[in-house]
Amino acid sequence: MTITGGCFCGAVRYEIAGALFDARSCHCSRCRRVFSAQASAYALVNPNDFKWLQGESNLTDYIGQQGAGVRFCATCGSTLCGVFNGIMHGVTLGCVDGDPQISIGYHQFTGSKASWEVLPRGQGVICHSGAAP
Repeated sequence: MTITGGCFCGAVRYEIAGALFDARSCHCSRCRRVFSAQASAYALVNPNDFKWLQGESNLTDYIGQQGAGVRFCATCGSTLCGVFNGIMHGVTLGCVDGDPQISIGYHQFTGSKASWEVLPRGQGVICHSGAAP
């Protein structure tokens, strides 16, 4: 399976020569701000399966004090992947083309969710209620 994706303006494109795994949604205040949404949605990827197809020079990183951050398109601002200690470790599901054949497996830091957000309920939804900044 080959998965492709890219940013909103099309300047940056990538390819994954393997499956995504461990998809999750994080509800901490940092993820809400960086994604401008109620939560993030991302999945982990084997870094050896990932390659940039175009626009790598157009990427910018924002790294927080703990060494974790995001890599995004400098033109349109699309957050494309997570970075930890300089290594890309997961892709944002909103920037993946088509159906990546994965579902969100759990919701983390739901104790920090926005007061206006309603969490999903149903079979297979696992919520970790710990609070985060």
